[in-house]
Amino acid sequence: MLVAAAVCPHPPLLVPEATGAAGKPALDRSAGRPGLGPADLELAVLREACIQALSRLLATGPDLLVVVGAADRSVAFPADAAGSLQRYGVPWRTGTGKPVLPLSLTVGAWLLRERAGDGDPRDIPKTLLQGVWHALPATGCLELGGRLGMAAPRIAMLVMGDGPARRAAGPPGAADPAADAYDKEVEAAFATADADRLAALEPADDTELMVAGRAAWQVLAGAARLREDRGLRGEILYSGIPLEVSYLVAFWESAGRR
Repeated sequence: MLVAAAVCPHPPLLVPEATGAAGKPALDRSAGRPGLGPADLELAVLREACIQALSRLLATGPDLLVVVGAADRSVAFPADAAGSLQRYGVPWRTGTGKPVLPLSLTVGAWLLRERAGDGDPRDIPKTLLQGVWHALPATGCLELGGRLGMAAPRIAMLVMGDGPARRAAGPPGAADPAADAYDKEVEAAFATADADRLAALEPADDTELMVAGRAAWQVLAGAARLREDRGLRGEILYSGIPLEVSYLVAFWESAGRR
């Protein structure tokens, strides 16, 4: 049964090595640093929100951690599978062997490595990296989530997915009412841990609005729907559009846990 979930975006720039920020101190919205612009500061805040969400997820003590992200096909990878940012011109990789992970799971694997480096590696439970075909219809996503939700008594999910990127294809700062409306719907669903609302997202919007997270979000919805009590509480840890792309960090946990 699903006991908790963390939702994070997966831009390559989330990995500090992609920005040349590796080894630099953590930043926050109010702290300025010479040579760093608003986008750099915002990405630092986003990284910290993702690491916080993952830390809270691991603190729930799951038997199995499932990392879910969009891929060219629905396939599971072992926890030590390799991923790389070479296609983005960044000489960084994680895991062992030939890089096979899609971007979503590569960034998810980076988050796990980052969290393991900050604490006891034993804090990381048995892990499965699950790719989901980015164009999989909602019914298929929900079915996959249902199967994953029964894989262990206590399941935690790290769900990697970006919101609309269509703004980035237009003039900087240009209004996009359709993308804004989509963002509001998704944020409301995550804030209230509403699996049915996520399940209702239209796959057709993936192409129209350039959304990379819908399939993974609906896998989470499928796992959450297995809970007869639907007793999950949601919280938004970050919501913003740096680089004209919508990124959101959320955390779900059992409503009785505090």
